[in-house]
Amino acid sequence: MAIGGAMDACGRCMKISLVVINMLTFVGGAIALAVGLWVWVSRSFPSTLMSNNMFIASVAVVVVMGAAMMILSLLGCCGAAKEVKCMLLTYYILVFIMFVVMLVGGILLFVFREKVLMTLEREMHASIPYYGVRHEYTRAWDETQTNLQCCGVKSYKDWNDNVPESCCREIYPGKRQDCKYSQNPTTMYMDGCISKTVELLREDAVFVGAVAIIVALIMVLALIFSCGLFVKIE
Repeated sequence: MAIGGAMDACGRCMKISLVVINMLTFVGGAIALAVGLWVWVSRSFPSTLMSNNMFIASVAVVVVMGAAMMILSLLGCCGAAKEVKCMLLTYYILVFIMFVVMLVGGILLFVFREKVLMTLEREMHASIPYYGVRHEYTRAWDETQTNLQCCGVKSYKDWNDNVPESCCREIYPGKRQDCKYSQNPTTMYMDGCISKTVELLREDAVFVGAVAIIVALIMVLALIFSCGLFVKIE
């Protein structure tokens, strides 16, 4: 294990900068983790209606990388403060790997945002026959229609004569209008879910993707300063 001795002003500046960058990385990792978990837990209810798992996989990457970055930033701070070359080298390698993964995760989310229209409508139509038959589809449709205040894919007519109770407007939590036999704007949601679902997923993709790319750019600075400090340590 190599521990550095005295450094010139440039080396000390790199040392301080690396510590600051790691503090920013810790905060960025915490933000990525929080946003990713928020999307995964509270905003992923339509995911069952999609056969394409790229959205959830991309969010999972950002969540895992956010948590790992928080841990890794502590290693970077320790390596910079103590001027331990082997810790800085390990830090550099791990940050580079995470940088690539985080950047790919962010890009995938932006790609998903543009590709979602290609298959989502077809997949939502295909899932309707499973309502009331398979629990995961029943729950996904009920949560989607309740949270987005919509009904069916393009309209309530997609359900034919089997309009779910989740299409009925809520009077208060747990109590709904009776809309199965009185289908009008005062008793049920008339808008289809496709446009609202696309808007939701695009919004989430922008949130998580932007966080991932910003954090990846911060990691570039961490790579530069850790490499510079490694060279400066005697």
